[in-house]
Amino acid sequence: MRNVLVVGICGAGKSTLARALAHHLGLRHVELDALRHGPRWGVRPSFADDVAALTATDGWVADSTAYPDVLPRLWTAADTAIWLELPRRVVLGRVLRRTAHRLLTGEILWAGNRETWRGLLSRRHPAMKVLLDFRTRREQERRMLAGFDGTVVRLRTPAEAEAYLSAVRKTPPAHRDDVRGIDVLGGQ
Repeated sequence: MRNVLVVGICGAGKSTLARALAHHLGLRHVELDALRHGPRWGVRPSFADDVAALTATDGWVADSTAYPDVLPRLWTAADTAIWLELPRRVVLGRVLRRTAHRLLTGEILWAGNRETWRGLLSRRHPAMKVLLDFRTRREQERRMLAGFDGTVVRLRTPAEAEAYLSAVRKTPPAHRDDVRGIDVLGGQ
């Protein structure tokens, strides 16, 4: 596990798992949302170049597959994909709680952006994506993972995700590819 891609729909816990996993593996954590979003939610002009620079290096955990313009590069460079395949009710609840927190606190996100009440009604808001695109996104993830040459770890519940992270924490670095008790779909 040197280049890891954490996959899942909005609210699945990609950033949280990726951050913790990177910490325990001693790898760089890259939040693709932070690379992508510029002021007023625009796409930063350097986004594709930043992803190209990332994937030209070794030793990272990236936490999104929502951006088709950089997906091929990410999938080619990754050796492990961790799929957070959580139920819709779990991810929707997480997205709504996260959104409420951000709206109430005015939390500043990437490039100075903030969530807004108007944004909550947008088709592009994570809550709307979970409500409207859940099945489509799940099928897209299955297709991407079916064609992936590396190891795929499938985690279906928050408890499985925590168990996986706990197992990684306890496993010596030389044996981390052998973490047992998790649904490993493929391997190198």
